[in-house]
Amino acid sequence: MRRMGIVATWMMGFLGVGVIWTTSFGQSEDQFTGPAIDWTAYGYLLPDLSTEEVALWWCEAGWKIGRHRPLPTQTGQVVRLLAAGNDWEAVQVVLVPRREVKLLEARPTAFRSPDGATISSDNVRVLWVYYHWVENPTDKTGKKDWWPDALPPLKEPLTLPAGVNSPLWVLVYVPAGTPAGRYRGSVALKFEKGTIEIPIELEVWGFSLPEKNRLETAFGFDPWLAFQYHNARNDSDRRQLLDLYLQSFAEHRISPYNPAPLDPIRVKFLPDANPPRAEIDFSDWEREMSRVLQRFRFTNFMLTVHGMGGGSFHERYEPEILGFGESTPQYQAMFASYVQQLESFLRQKGWLRMAYIYWFDEPEPKDYDFVTKGMERLKKYAPGLQRMLTEEPNEKLIAPVDIWCPITPNYNHEIAEERRKRGERFWWYICTGPKAPYCTLFIDHPGTELRVWLWQTWQRKIAGILVWQTNYWTSSAAYPDSFQDPYQDPMSYVSGYSTPRGVKRHWGNGDGRFIYPPLSASVPGKAGGQPVLEGPVSSIRWEMLREGVEDYEMLAFLRELLEQARPTLAGEKAKHYESLLEVPGEITRSMTAFTVDPRVILARRASVAAAIEELMRQK
Repeated sequence: MRRMGIVATWMMGFLGVGVIWTTSFGQSEDQFTGPAIDWTAYGYLLPDLSTEEVALWWCEAGWKIGRHRPLPTQTGQVVRLLAAGNDWEAVQVVLVPRREVKLLEARPTAFRSPDGATISSDNVRVLWVYYHWVENPTDKTGKKDWWPDALPPLKEPLTLPAGVNSPLWVLVYVPAGTPAGRYRGSVALKFEKGTIEIPIELEVWGFSLPEKNRLETAFGFDPWLAFQYHNARNDSDRRQLLDLYLQSFAEHRISPYNPAPLDPIRVKFLPDANPPRAEIDFSDWEREMSRVLQRFRFTNFMLTVHGMGGGSFHERYEPEILGFGESTPQYQAMFASYVQQLESFLRQKGWLRMAYIYWFDEPEPKDYDFVTKGMERLKKYAPGLQRMLTEEPNEKLIAPVDIWCPITPNYNHEIAEERRKRGERFWWYICTGPKAPYCTLFIDHPGTELRVWLWQTWQRKIAGILVWQTNYWTSSAAYPDSFQDPYQDPMSYVSGYSTPRGVKRHWGNGDGRFIYPPLSASVPGKAGGQPVLEGPVSSIRWEMLREGVEDYEMLAFLRELLEQARPTLAGEKAKHYESLLEVPGEITRSMTAFTVDPRVILARRASVAAAIEELMRQK
């Protein structure tokens, strides 16, 4: 595919910026909706704050900053943020030492408005941007280089090398109900030879995002691998760590497959009873699920159903219960008793809509009959249990599915619209595929891709997103006798699928890995056998997912307000608001043509926020 070598001009109204960009990054031409981009032409120099020791600049959070890119030519005296209530927003403050220096501390202040409203400094986090060496690029978009991703907390002095960009990630949470207005705060950077105070201006809009998403989410998480890396020694350690991880999921508006892995539903099958049946003890699971759903506001959870059989396109296993196959009367009676109790309990608790059964993964046509039989068995005995399948509907697959979840390139909007008329829902997912030129989850891709993915999700009326794993830190095939350090080796390697022991097959840099263990637990045993009872380390991609979900929630909020106000709106005004619910081509024109510039998204987001505020004033 032809590489871009043109120069284009793009005038950006957001914050009054007008910039000429040229391409120097090696992206394929059809990946962009707008101009070619010079990856050195973003950012704002802070000349009045720069010293003989350190040059300072800032930029939006969606950029991935090259370690050696030159200083920006634009200037700006104040770092700027825009946010709603119950909203997380971030900027990057970049330090470029002229000689090696030690950053001793980065201390945020509270944010205050002229009216006296305050956002506590406890709502501000300063993280540092960790660079990973990518030896093997994922695809044609990536390149062999240092790529930023992990965002460890800045807890101790940091030695910064000379002549290299060293970004800090300044993350601000605006509590729900915070009064609208312009707030001022700062981050004080303390060095051995003095302190530099970075001013930050935060514009808070007059509304708050909901506590619980309208968008459904389903992301894998392996708690037992996390416990292993953290050296959790007992149940108390495991429960403390699990809550720290669930808190990160909740803050990022993502629901794990199983939020109660330490308290499963307990099932006892009785084949010799008359009739054969299942006895179920929900007590531990009910108590823990009630707690986590109340505290963390998750949207969905995966319901494990024993005896279904399952597998994937690679291999599968037949349904059976205690050795009784599905054709036996004992199996049929026990399975019916079991799933009917599950359905009844979930309905009683009000959790039926939240639960989904994900029992077979990515079937091939050879698996369609097997999948159809399993889905029909579920529908026969417990029709209220939602059946989800990671596949797209097609003429050869006649299985009764409630939630279709194709990989993004396989989503067909025309077919989906017909299926929606039948009451079926659509999620979609990304994993090791697709690769360029689609929106992906890889470290060595532009930072905006995951955020744009959520705009594409809104654009296609898709109700939920799924990713197979979030803490895939090691591969049992690639590292059979040891553990991978995800900081030192960003590649995700294949496990299973008949991969020989010791063979490193590439899935892509960062596939299935959005969060990291703390640096002190980057491999099991690193802390000398002591438990590391700290939460996970975030990443640029984990942050961009949250930004995308927040964008989706703003659009959903605008749609709700518009529906309420429609009877009182004049035609032209209604058309204006309706146009803001459309995703502009400047953000994404197609699945493979989209922006890599976060300012385009931020400008549209600000327009949506202004419309929300207008409609709220009219209520």
